[in-house]
Amino acid sequence: SAASDVYKRQLKCCKISKWVYLSIRLYYAFRFFSHINNFNNKLMNFPIISSLILLPIIGSFFLIFIKPEKSNNSIKYVALFISIANLILSIYLWIVFDQNNPKFQFVESRDWMSGIINYKVGIDGISILFVVLTTLITPLCVISVNSTITYRLKDFLLAILVMESLMIGVFCSLDLVIFYLFFEGGLIPMFLIIGIWGGARRVYSAFKFFLYTLLGSVLMLVAIITIYWLNGTTDVVELYNSGIDIKYQNLLWLAFFSSFAVKTPMWPVHTWLPDAHVEAPTAGSVLLAAILLKMAGYGFIRFSLGLFPAASEIFTPLIYTLSVIAIIFTSFIALMQEDMKKLIAYSSVAHMGYVTLGIFTIQQQGIEGSIIQMISHGLVSAALFLCVGVVYDRMHSRLINTYGGIVSIIPKYSILFMLFTLAALGLPGTSGFVGEFLILMGAFKDNFLVAVIASLGVIIGAAYMLWLYKRVVFGKLINTDLKQMFDLNRSELFILSCLAVPTLFFGFYPDPLINTIEAVSYTHLRAHETRGNLVCRLLLE
Repeated sequence: SAASDVYKRQLKCCKISKWVYLSIRLYYAFRFFSHINNFNNKLMNFPIISSLILLPIIGSFFLIFIKPEKSNNSIKYVALFISIANLILSIYLWIVFDQNNPKFQFVESRDWMSGIINYKVGIDGISILFVVLTTLITPLCVISVNSTITYRLKDFLLAILVMESLMIGVFCSLDLVIFYLFFEGGLIPMFLIIGIWGGARRVYSAFKFFLYTLLGSVLMLVAIITIYWLNGTTDVVELYNSGIDIKYQNLLWLAFFSSFAVKTPMWPVHTWLPDAHVEAPTAGSVLLAAILLKMAGYGFIRFSLGLFPAASEIFTPLIYTLSVIAIIFTSFIALMQEDMKKLIAYSSVAHMGYVTLGIFTIQQQGIEGSIIQMISHGLVSAALFLCVGVVYDRMHSRLINTYGGIVSIIPKYSILFMLFTLAALGLPGTSGFVGEFLILMGAFKDNFLVAVIASLGVIIGAAYMLWLYKRVVFGKLINTDLKQMFDLNRSELFILSCLAVPTLFFGFYPDPLINTIEAVSYTHLRAHETRGNLVCRLLLE
């Protein structure tokens, strides 16, 4: 019995020790999470958005002092390090972002130009996704220059880093003047990329790209000045709260539309895009398709819907008409192309037609689908242009009839090219399906006829993408020079794999995207839709 008493006391002591141990663990866990919360609270006061914008520019200054004659590798490593650091910072920002809060977060505001204009930046559930997309694409472009850029490499990487800063600035701007400066500033590095490192007709394509997009934005500048004259501010948040006089909304909407329609691009102001893509180097085409086109779609959501809700309701039939024409017309044009880059360029116009269609359904599914479609198109179009660049580096030809029967020669390339081809046509299980499905769901809710016509674009899209893949990869090996081709090297395989993983992941599990944008699409944009409907009813009365 004495032994049993000792055993019981030991057992009791063990239990007490266990509870003490657990209490200590819980105490330290509480301390750990309280430190995290304190860190996150401090992070809210840290200028993390400005750091994202300025970090590539600071990195570009380091590049200036590296002599290219001595070490091209040092130039690449510095540019890659800066771009990866920005990617990590943006992913962390996405992790700590409060998805249940529809308001702007991490807002920074500084007086500028005697207090008339403020430097104001911040993010919400829409802009954070485009920031992450931008910081993901940039390091992949830096890696891709290993075999594509041999002339003035330092200047090329400088242009890419500066453009990354400007593109991030577009998605984070909360002041119309700041937005305009970033929006137009991105033209300069892309103009240089096309004009210096482009193909035979690079000068013509660069000036066509620059003039189209610049002239389209002149009216937007006039509209911004008018908004300041009417409301006394260009602060986006204040304009959301106060609204813009209904008498001026139609003209202001058209002024912003003139800029966004060219940059999207919408039919019939899309003709600059195929020329720019064909002549641009591979990294330039990737940035143009993956990021620059998305700035216009973002502008439609942030400004056209947000600032001019009544005008957006009125001009919805115009957007529907132009979007449906872009989807069907440019898809048929893509079927006729013999140049791979031109075919993918026209397919981009068709895909962006779905984006504008979904935005102006002013339905939650349509707006969410448009955002997901833009993210998906950024991944897939970037991968497709990189795939074209891979075979162009080996054969120096973008013509489809140059190839055929390469599936047994470069099997790894053929598999990845097939994945991105299927994602471009919206195969279930890829990110392309999620966006198109939600857009068409929203379109069927708002206008059945428009949705039916737009659905035909899915069939035509499958036709030109599968036809492209069949002629390039399958068939007989007629061109004997193709036997000298070698499969993907390590850097090419890494780049395409980095794009393939999110394409498949978000195809099967799109919740991270939907959860991020859902609060904004349901509350913030919904509030402006309600206000637009109310104003339209007042006009009818």
